[in-house]
Amino acid sequence: MADIKRQLIVFDFDWSMADQDTDRWIFEVLAPDVRRKMKTLQLETQWTDLIAQSLREIHGRGATREQIEHTLQIMPFHPAMVRAVNKLKSGGKTTFFCLSNANSIFISTILKHKGLESLFDEIITNPAEWDPSGLLKLRRRVDPNGPQHSCTVGCSPNMCKGEELVAFLARHAPEYDRVVYVGDGSNDFCPVLRLRSQDMILCRRYRGLEKRIANEGEELGMRCQVKYWAGAWEVEELFGELAI
Repeated sequence: MADIKRQLIVFDFDWSMADQDTDRWIFEVLAPDVRRKMKTLQLETQWTDLIAQSLREIHGRGATREQIEHTLQIMPFHPAMVRAVNKLKSGGKTTFFCLSNANSIFISTILKHKGLESLFDEIITNPAEWDPSGLLKLRRRVDPNGPQHSCTVGCSPNMCKGEELVAFLARHAPEYDRVVYVGDGSNDFCPVLRLRSQDMILCRRYRGLEKRIANEGEELGMRCQVKYWAGAWEVEELFGELAI
């Protein structure tokens, strides 16, 4: 293809940039019994609402902001991922965009701890904030009492990642020569369907996205190139091939 002069890297966060799931990790470390209860409640409660409810529960037990922040700071995050994004960013022609179903506090706390707080031009996720008592208040990006997204591919009610990607690209016209999406989960399938033939998905193996690409990609007209990875060191290798 023609020379790449301007490219966009889109990152999911949990199990894509980070080597864990922030929502689950917090409770596995601080309140395993709450984590166990979540496995049952997730069948009947929307996931973002469930995390908000569980945060209120551990706050009521005395869990502090400092404990939550420390738990996020010790969450697995591979040094190769830090090297990979920093090197690609330093080239000056790559924009980074985070598109995650986690929340703004979890993501910003980890990025700051890793020295990556200025990596992303935008972070689209569920909004969260600390209140004066130390409670982390979380809400859906798409207000359940307002207009809902129109996804037909299976995105969670709190956000359609495909619609969010299209909106980001419209805000940042002219179009990028190449878009590279790094993801792992089934909810990353919708934005992947929006990618062009010159674009690429870096799909983490053994998770929901790999299954959806195999089972539905051809049927739903997926056009982008696909590369698979299992460890962050492989993303570092792949990013080396994307340097411009």
